[in-house]
Amino acid sequence: MSKSPLSPEVAQILRCPKTQQPLREATPDEMALFPGDFPEGAYITEDGEHLYPIEDGFPILVGSSAKQLNS
Repeated sequence: MSKSPLSPEVAQILRCPKTQQPLREATPDEMALFPGDFPEGAYITEDGEHLYPIEDGFPILVGSSAKQLNS
């Protein structure tokens, strides 16, 4: 998993567009719970229900790009 190019200050203000929960970088174990591959990593909501992939070095924070647990 590569690191996001976002600074810690910017990463700290990221929010889920669906739930408004804070986001943080997901661990490999957390990413394994969701369908799909995340070679560049992903951001996950506080409750662990929504995952946003990192593509070309940037998190894709569009609601339709979210992967939901149990879906």
